[in-house]
Amino acid sequence: MSTRALRRLRGKQRGQEALDLGDLSVGDSPEEQAEAEEEQLDTANVSPPSNRKSNNRKAKKNKAQKNFSNIYELICDADNETEELSPDEKAEKNQISGLDENDNSDIVQPGQKQQQTSTESLSADRVKKKKKKKKIKAASENVQGAVPDGNTDLLWDNLEQSNGLSLQNADCRGCDRRSVLYVEHRNLNPETELKRYFGARAVLGDQRPRQRNRQFHRSTWMTSPKDSWPRFSRPGISMTLLQSKDGIHYFTFEHSRDYQQIQFKFLDAVESMDPNNIVALLQLNPYHIDSLLQFSDVCRMQEDQEMARDFIGRALYSFECAVHPLFSLTSGTSRLDYLRPENRAFYLALYKHMMFLEKRGCPRTALEYCKLILSLDPDSDPLCMLLIIDFLMLRSREYESLLQLYQDWEEHRNLFQLPNFAFSTALCYFHLSQQEDMDPEESHKQRCKADQMLQNALIMFPGVLMPLLDLCSVQPDATVTSHAFFGPKSQIMQPPALTELTALYVGRTYNLWREAPVMLWLEESVKEVLRRVDAKDPIVDDCQDKRQQRYRSAPRNIHRHVLLSEIKEATSSLPLEVTTQPMMSFDPLAPISISTLALFFRSLMPNFNLQSSVFKELPVQPIWQDPPGLEDGSGSHP
Repeated sequence: MSTRALRRLRGKQRGQEALDLGDLSVGDSPEEQAEAEEEQLDTANVSPPSNRKSNNRKAKKNKAQKNFSNIYELICDADNETEELSPDEKAEKNQISGLDENDNSDIVQPGQKQQQTSTESLSADRVKKKKKKKKIKAASENVQGAVPDGNTDLLWDNLEQSNGLSLQNADCRGCDRRSVLYVEHRNLNPETELKRYFGARAVLGDQRPRQRNRQFHRSTWMTSPKDSWPRFSRPGISMTLLQSKDGIHYFTFEHSRDYQQIQFKFLDAVESMDPNNIVALLQLNPYHIDSLLQFSDVCRMQEDQEMARDFIGRALYSFECAVHPLFSLTSGTSRLDYLRPENRAFYLALYKHMMFLEKRGCPRTALEYCKLILSLDPDSDPLCMLLIIDFLMLRSREYESLLQLYQDWEEHRNLFQLPNFAFSTALCYFHLSQQEDMDPEESHKQRCKADQMLQNALIMFPGVLMPLLDLCSVQPDATVTSHAFFGPKSQIMQPPALTELTALYVGRTYNLWREAPVMLWLEESVKEVLRRVDAKDPIVDDCQDKRQQRYRSAPRNIHRHVLLSEIKEATSSLPLEVTTQPMMSFDPLAPISISTLALFFRSLMPNFNLQSSVFKELPVQPIWQDPPGLEDGSGSHP
């Protein structure tokens, strides 16, 4: 009899008995398997009759386990076998296990009791893990059952709800369709869009986080903190909830006494016209907002785009660490008044970050930030985001969203009076008609609607055509250039405010019209417009009267948007009262109600409320509506 057979009779196993996993052998060689079979035969001859049945069953069990090279494979298979047993088989198994315990009770040793205890504890852990897996599986089945196949957006929304993010988005999903200002958290990260274009490996590469000298940063949505940033300490900015009314929450940023002292030092540094003074201030206060915004523009003028983006990211990180717990980036129910100087830096940081994203080739991410800025004050729209949101929707191919915005806001905001919406909506219908998966009848319907809207836009804004063709490097036909409707007279006769708007739209979106199918479609529409003009269509004279009466003076927020856009075709058309006054990049074209006296009162009394003072600026109403409520109270109407 071999030593292994004797060891089995004594109830011992090779190695330490307390770590035994129940006669489990891992990766034995063929020689060891043959030897084990011989030992089992010897054991069967020597062992008493009462133990032969149990030994035979053990031999079969060991023979089945010889094929496993990983103990976790055996554990998983054992769990699967347990799930597949029927009730009759379970009862039979319990009876057999009871007989085995009675038959082997004579030869049980103290070591085996310890093995049995350890085996029972392992089995109990397996049962717990098995129950946990079942719960996870059931939860995933519930999520998948509620989401149609292939709809990843709904799947992400369900995951957000399970993670506690549904509180912020509950107001947006209360209706059948989402609000046009609904912001998705995952689209605030530009890496999400870049991964969609180039893949995760191309975006992330082989980057591995370094464990040494790593700083702890708060997790934020708008920016990803870098290890190279200075250690963050609260600079003295906080957010306060002013009031909640009709489901809308009104917030404001507040500055502490120490932060106000830093602000005065910053104003002295700007007045000195020496960038080194701002650098010195940033070394002492690395998260001072206005210094970051100002020095970002300095770096951008020096063509250091990476450093300029980094400063804007630090400003956004400082803001997001100071927001109120009820402030929501996604629901569209949080408001910030631009009339308060403390809130303007947040607007400007978001806008500059949006422009960096658009130039980086992330129009979808830039669109989310555009909607975020517009949701902060959709009535006044202090940065006039309605002049750029259509461009970002076309660039990101969000055609349905653009049409929804136009249909929802046209009635109370008169969007067709803006050249960008008049042309972009027609271009949107044209792109929808060119989709291959669309029904032919529906495609024809969309094309007819695109033709009609483009013709109406050309009749209402004839001064757009020639500058657009010039930037697209297209030589128009002689019949077009010689016609008085599209000739030089059309640009000379249009009001200054309309010239500013058309120059802004053409300088921003001319690349969208360079495609060959779009240019052919434009050519057909121009010929049809000339035919209608020669036929004395009454709509032509009506649009001419509207142009002369409505666009005499642009609101102050449009001038502010043109300054921030830095499009030379548009900035050259600004009126003298705008270009002759001093401009501060950290607060471009401040509202006229904020005078030096108001700033003086605020420096003395931080709780000084502009809302109840005589310095309150008139709110802006729908652009050029009858009667218009312009931001600075100027302008005229029909």
